[in-house]
Amino acid sequence: MILGVDFGDSRTGYAVSDALGFSANTLETFSEKNMTKVAEHTAELVRSLGAEKIVLGFPKNMNGTVGDRGKKTKAFAKLLGKLVDCPIVLWDERLTTVSAHNLMNETNVRGKKRKDAVDKIAAAFILQAYLDSGAK
Repeated sequence: MILGVDFGDSRTGYAVSDALGFSANTLETFSEKNMTKVAEHTAELVRSLGAEKIVLGFPKNMNGTVGDRGKKTKAFAKLLGKLVDCPIVLWDERLTTVSAHNLMNETNVRGKKRKDAVDKIAAAFILQAYLDSGAK
C-alpha cells in the first residue's frame, strides 16, 4: 500500500492506495502547523497502515522551477525520511489543489466541509496521478 501526502502550511491531507495499487482513496486531513509534528503523525500512519512507499506532493511553479513552498516540502521529506523506513517519492502536484476545489464546486461542497476535504482530496489526486503513471 502507498500513502499519498499533500503537505501544507496548516493542514496536511492523506490518501491511500488500494491493495493492488490501482486507485487512491482519501484518508484524512491533519491540522497542524508544526512540521515535526506533521512528520511524526505521517510516520505513525506509515507504521499503522503498513505503507511501503510515500508519494509526497511536490509543489513547483508553473514554469517548473522550485519556489519557497517546494523548498519547505523538501525539508519535510528530509525530516520524514529520518522517521520512516520506506521510500519517499516527490511527485509534481501542480494544479491538484485547483482540481480538488473544482471537484468540490461541482459537488457543491461548502464551508467547513470544504476546508476539511480539500487537502485529502488533493492527496488522492497526487497519489492517483502517481499510480496512473505506472511508476511503481
